[in-house]
Amino acid sequence: MRRSKALITGINGQDGSYLAELLLAKDYEVHGVVRREAIEDPSHRLTNIRHVLDRITLHAGSVDNHLASYKIISKVRPDECYHLAAASFVSYSLDDELSVLSSNFNSTHFLLASIRELVPECRFYFAGSSEMFGDAEVSPQNENTRFNPRSIYGISKVAGHHLVNNYRRHHNVFACTGILYNHESPRRGYEFVTRKITSTVAKIYLGQANGIDLGNLEARRDWGYAPEYVEAMWQMLNSDVPDDYVIATGELHSVRQFLELAFSAVGLDYTNYVEVRPDFFRPDESIPLIGDYSKAASTLGWTPRKKFEDIVEEMVQQDIQLLKAGGMTS
Repeated sequence: MRRSKALITGINGQDGSYLAELLLAKDYEVHGVVRREAIEDPSHRLTNIRHVLDRITLHAGSVDNHLASYKIISKVRPDECYHLAAASFVSYSLDDELSVLSSNFNSTHFLLASIRELVPECRFYFAGSSEMFGDAEVSPQNENTRFNPRSIYGISKVAGHHLVNNYRRHHNVFACTGILYNHESPRRGYEFVTRKITSTVAKIYLGQANGIDLGNLEARRDWGYAPEYVEAMWQMLNSDVPDDYVIATGELHSVRQFLELAFSAVGLDYTNYVEVRPDFFRPDESIPLIGDYSKAASTLGWTPRKKFEDIVEEMVQQDIQLLKAGGMTS
């Protein structure tokens, strides 16, 4: 019996690496798309997947290039394609905004067009985001909540989502959007506040830092566990009917709560180490972004399992071990 083949864009990111592990455990033949500079600098850019490099096949290329996408799809001919790669750089520069918008939309379009022409039976997953709801009108949000993005990144995700729906309705491609809320793990990027906190707590604990500067400690998020969220991606593509799903925990926690748990994991009081910087504040939501995952629960059988405090504890302890081993890059 032929092994199923999966292609993952952004395989070296947090979600891509956990998804690769999941699919390998299910005996998939796993292929990943990474930029050429990642191949040339594996010690830094392939850290999340270095333990599985001998079990996956990497393809160097940029998915926002139509020819590159076409060639990779033609060569791999996947049964499932998980499009996780996206530009999420936050900037007020017009050039940067144009780059984010065109890169995120075009990459989705090029992959879908190539799949439709070369392997129309391939199932396609698109990584949506709670940022699509932006200034939400209701809380919690579900699959029927109106999108109201307030960032170029959110706008690009909404555009990609509508493109996915178009290919599903008019071209009969099995395509799904996962509207994922914040999800964390020890592999979270250092640019995210959660990893900034846990990595700095580890440094303070080991005597390598004295404190941390943060913005609004009352900002609240729906934080889940990344390894569980990639399970939902796989379940979407292995369901009977293609559809879109909100993946979330349905719980809100503040940055202050995250701080308290992170510092208490090493026996410290966060109030002795944190400086609040007003210039770090971002516009907060008048209606909080919190997801209603009941459709995923009833249709896919997916529910979040790992508790918030356990996620924070794991991230702190892993960052301590990473620092001790000399492997932290930020």
